[in-house]
Amino acid sequence: MLSSGFVGLQNWQRCLGVKFPMGTVGVLGNHTMENKQEQSSASSGQEVVIRTASNRDAEEVKRLVFSVMEEFGLSPDPGGLDADLDDIEANYLRPGGLFEVVETTEGTIIGTAGLMIRGNGVAELRKMYLRRDYRGRGIGRTLLEHMLTHARKAGIKEVELETNSSLRDAIRLYIGYGFHPAPRKPISHRSDQVYHLRLE
Repeated sequence: MLSSGFVGLQNWQRCLGVKFPMGTVGVLGNHTMENKQEQSSASSGQEVVIRTASNRDAEEVKRLVFSVMEEFGLSPDPGGLDADLDDIEANYLRPGGLFEVVETTEGTIIGTAGLMIRGNGVAELRKMYLRRDYRGRGIGRTLLEHMLTHARKAGIKEVELETNSSLRDAIRLYIGYGFHPAPRKPISHRSDQVYHLRLE
């Protein structure tokens, strides 16, 4: 979608429909799902980088994901529901999905999002979490855009997600992007809602 070089905030907003408060967004190097880094300046002046994750990130990803879950009263399940994080490359990347992390320029992971291929043209949006002090800056919106763009390029026809009603801001974001309640019940004991989006 974008070539190498630097793209200013207004151009990036036109591409993704994203507004980052008081900052710019740049693309460093070739803009591909395999080799991509993206920087944004948050309102505090703190830059973050969005990049594809690898298994080297697994332990820090778990710490971030589990801490946000606990913040909302949800129980991590490292041996069950969350075992996908033990091998990000096998569970997300090699089947054709995507897993991205958001990290500070100091290398601290403060956000995650994953797209898991389920087969039959269906993918699942999973593990989309941001640390509290980085919410409300458009980062989650950018992560969602990345997941949906990747899904379309991969030929996915429908994206599903399971969530909990306590995650109100996330649910508003999903609905804003066209997700609708799905007719099935959640598989996860942690979730009480299912949403899906049919891709054109």
